[in-house]
Amino acid sequence: MFKTKLIATVLAGALYAAGASAAWSPEKPVEFVVTSGAGGGTDIFTRTIQSIIVKNKLMNVPIVVVNKGGGAGSEGYIHGASEQDNPHRVTFGTNNEYLLPLVAKMGYAAEGFTPVAALALDEFLIWVNAKAPYADAKSFIDAAKKGDGLRMGGSQSKDTDQTLVSIISEATGAKFTYIPFKSGGEAAIQLAGAHIDANVNNPNENIGQFKANMVRPLCVFSTKRMAPGPKISKDMAWSDIPTCKESGIPVDNYQMPRTIWLPSGVAPEVLAFYTDVMHKVQETPEWKAYIERTSQTGTFLSGDELRKYITADTARAYGVFKREGWLAK
Repeated sequence: MFKTKLIATVLAGALYAAGASAAWSPEKPVEFVVTSGAGGGTDIFTRTIQSIIVKNKLMNVPIVVVNKGGGAGSEGYIHGASEQDNPHRVTFGTNNEYLLPLVAKMGYAAEGFTPVAALALDEFLIWVNAKAPYADAKSFIDAAKKGDGLRMGGSQSKDTDQTLVSIISEATGAKFTYIPFKSGGEAAIQLAGAHIDANVNNPNENIGQFKANMVRPLCVFSTKRMAPGPKISKDMAWSDIPTCKESGIPVDNYQMPRTIWLPSGVAPEVLAFYTDVMHKVQETPEWKAYIERTSQTGTFLSGDELRKYITADTARAYGVFKREGWLAK
C-alpha cells in the first residue's frame, strides 16, 4: 500500500515538473519593436499595451519600446525577424507585415514571423471638406464619375489608403486622382484646407478637424455602424455615420488590423505566453478606454482565426495590387 502511494506521489511530482517546465516566461527585458515613428498609430498602440502590462503586472520583466519606422515599417520588421529564435523580441504593426513584401522587395519575408494576436481594427471613412456640396456618399460618387474625377488624399502610396481608393473606384466606376502624403494627419490638414476633395482617413486621424466642423464624414466601410456615443461635431456622433454599403457603395467592409508578431522560430510555449498576456490586456478597463478614445473597433484574433483573417486580407489586397500593376517583380 505504502509502495503504491509512493509511486503515485513520484508520478504526480514528475507530471507537475513536466507541466512547469512546459510553461515559459521572459527571463530578461523584452523589446517591443514599433514599426512606425514616435506618435504614430502603431506607436500609440504599442505604448498603450506596454503601460497596461506594467500597471497590471502582467509580465515580471522590464519592457523596452524601440521605434524603427523607416521604409514604411520595413525597418522594424527586418529588426524583428533578425533573430529567429529570440523570445524576448515582440514586433508591433498592422497588415503591412504581410502586404509590404507584395509591392516591394523587402529585407524580410512575411513567413519570418508568427502572428500572436490582433487587438483592434481601424475603421476607414470617406471624408470631405465641411463646405463641400456633397450631401451624402452617393452624390460624392456621382461627382467622381464626371470629368477627370476628384482628388483623393491618403497616407503613403500602394498602402492601405490607396488600396481602398482603388477598391472604391473598381466597385463604383468613380474616378480619382490619388495624392499620397506622409501621414493621415497631413491628409487631414490638406482636406480641412480644401486642397484635396476627400480622404479615407481613420476616425482618429480626422477627429480634430471633425470636432472643429472643418470636415464631414460621408460613410464608414464596415458591416455595421460605429458604436453609439456622444456628439463629436456639433451635430454628429460616430453612430450617425451610415455604412458605405447602405449608402450605395458595394463594398462590405475595409478595416486595418493592429497586429503583434513573434519571430517564426520561437517555441510554442513562447507564443502561448504572449497570446495569454495580450488576451489579458484587452480585458482591462484601460484597453477599453483606449479603444473608445481612438474610435477603433475592439477585437481579439489569435491562432487559426487570425491566420484565416490574414489569408483573406492578403487575397483581397493581392487582387488590387495585381490589377493596379503594383506587385513586386
